[in-house]
Amino acid sequence: MAKSKFEYVRQFEKDDSCLPNCWIVVRIDGRGFHKFSDDHKFEKPNDEGALLLMNKCAECVMNQFKDIVIAYGVSDEYSFVFRKGTTQFSRRESKLMSNLISLFSSSYVFYWKDYIKQTALLYPPAFDARVVLYPSNNNLKDYLSWRQADCHINNLYNTCFWKLVLEGHCSNTEAEERLKGTVSSDKNELLFSQFGINYNTLDEFYRKGTILIWKKVDEEVLKVCRSKDDVEEQERVVIRSRRRVTHLHTDLIGDEFWLQNTEILDC
Repeated sequence: MAKSKFEYVRQFEKDDSCLPNCWIVVRIDGRGFHKFSDDHKFEKPNDEGALLLMNKCAECVMNQFKDIVIAYGVSDEYSFVFRKGTTQFSRRESKLMSNLISLFSSSYVFYWKDYIKQTALLYPPAFDARVVLYPSNNNLKDYLSWRQADCHINNLYNTCFWKLVLEGHCSNTEAEERLKGTVSSDKNELLFSQFGINYNTLDEFYRKGTILIWKKVDEEVLKVCRSKDDVEEQERVVIRSRRRVTHLHTDLIGDEFWLQNTEILDC
């Protein structure tokens, strides 16, 4: 880089390198998505297309940044976990955060028409982001457990709320009053007694959110080859093992998930 007398201004840049030997979590949240979902007529309480779009954007991020070992998404938020030893962007917080949120946001717009078919994109979506460091494996597991517990709490409430509004002939205010002060058991009873719904049988996609991890999968590919006895080249089916982003909708609060996926914390 050519030097000039103005280069001294670089001294004002802040060193924002993340501490070493810590899990780096970048969490992205939709900004003003209550209004955004209403304006774009998202289905209540869960819009499958909108959730699949979020998953697609997260997969794009993971395919670009291979040091992300696990991601977890629910509603309009996604958390991305970089391995402890990552040197991506020299561990600079601003670089990690800005690169992830820009790719996620542009992917949301780029893939919109593939997942939200009922409504054109009326205006640009906005997302905010933050970076949090977790020094131990237990801290990281507790963070992800917190986000999944939040998923359960919010989805149970929203399922009850929108059943009362859409099928129970309640106004929004009346539904809020009906649910005020209730605990999980009350909400489960309301769904079952009034609407015949066993909450625990609803799709885990909505109840548990989406976990993205890397898994090796076998793929069949066509390869043009020639054996020593062949005169002409021939196409043969070859099995190759590749790392691919895998979508899971399962419990990550208990130990079973971590015992089945030990490679995540070994990174």
